[in-house]
Amino acid sequence: MTHHVNRSLTGPAPEHLPGHLSISLWDFSWYTRAGDGEPYADLAGVTAEAASRGFTTVRICAAPLLLYGELGLDDLAADLEIEGMGAPSPGGFVGSRTRWYDVPGGYRVNLRERLFELLAAVRAAGMSVILSSWEYQQSPAFAASPRWFEAIDQVPNDRRYALLADSWLRLLDDVTAAGYRDLIAMVEMHNEVDFSLLPPLAEGMPEVTRLAAAHPDLLVTASYGKPPHLSMYEVPESLGAGQFHVYCYGVLDALQDELDIRAAGEEGFPNPALAEMLRRDAPPLSEYGRAAEWKYRATVVSDRMLYGYDWIDVEAWDRWLHERVGDYRLMMRREVESRVIAVARWARFHQVPVVIGEGWVGYTPLHGDFEESEEGRALTEHGIRTALAEGVWGVVLGSNIAPHHPSWSLVDWQRAMNRLIAEA
Repeated sequence: MTHHVNRSLTGPAPEHLPGHLSISLWDFSWYTRAGDGEPYADLAGVTAEAASRGFTTVRICAAPLLLYGELGLDDLAADLEIEGMGAPSPGGFVGSRTRWYDVPGGYRVNLRERLFELLAAVRAAGMSVILSSWEYQQSPAFAASPRWFEAIDQVPNDRRYALLADSWLRLLDDVTAAGYRDLIAMVEMHNEVDFSLLPPLAEGMPEVTRLAAAHPDLLVTASYGKPPHLSMYEVPESLGAGQFHVYCYGVLDALQDELDIRAAGEEGFPNPALAEMLRRDAPPLSEYGRAAEWKYRATVVSDRMLYGYDWIDVEAWDRWLHERVGDYRLMMRREVESRVIAVARWARFHQVPVVIGEGWVGYTPLHGDFEESEEGRALTEHGIRTALAEGVWGVVLGSNIAPHHPSWSLVDWQRAMNRLIAEA
């Protein structure tokens, strides 16, 4: 693949791909929400629908460790049982109203076959794909068997990047042999290395460099969940591209602090503010239900977080945010703008393309719609316009703008924003 320099971009991007990418975050959900009647049951159909709305790119967990890690998991990968958090809870199951964890499961999937089915769908839709891994962050938690998590967890910390690099090398060989190499917009060693069961990225850079050297025509990088905006010099300079996540939180941070919804311990949980904001039918934490212990080690959330997001009164949650956002609006706009500028200027200095693969407000309950409201969309649009003005190659319309979120229903807005990106 050859690259061209678009002077408006921070660095050269593959010339056969669009001048700007509009990214839909499909993460691991393309295989954890694939049961009958679920958003990804029909991969060809949902991919075509995304393309019809103007999206150019899907960003996925390609599960390289499970599929190509040579960890003795081939039989599991060929018949992977999806069960979600796997614990009943009053009115449903643990995670049923929590974003990304609302996985009912109850089906089995040949994940290698499904990966190539997705690539075929991406080809048919005229899209591209960002390949990543969430395996040291949460993907294995949705499997019924602990084998996937246990196999990768047993790998010593100082060998984990090497395992990832080896797995990617084998995966990319197969993707190339199948004729899908040109669909790859970017290869991420791993999602959010700063929020995963991995050493700091600086320690893994020799492996990132090794992977990039084996595939010099591909953009190879790793992503940051919270880039060091005030000290971007800490980001390794030899990344082939920037992939940064930009959230501002602001008023959402204030609410989370008041509720202590991410509390680490049970003592005093829920605090009075959270107890007041729970649904009237919320069970006590002791009756909520609990997943197998290994699942909490395999993911980044606690049982308290799941309980809080499952049982919060989302109308009260959204009302609190809307009533107080006026005190934070300007700060949040400045925060988004300054963070976008910081990552874009880093990329321009190093002459590499950059994408914002997740953003813009923050983590909310599944049915909370503050980010999708007029208020939230104004902030999102400010972030996107700033990114385009700064030469960012690709952006999400929001981490929640994907088939497995309620905001997928905002069709007209998605098309309008994707036109803006395409015409930049």
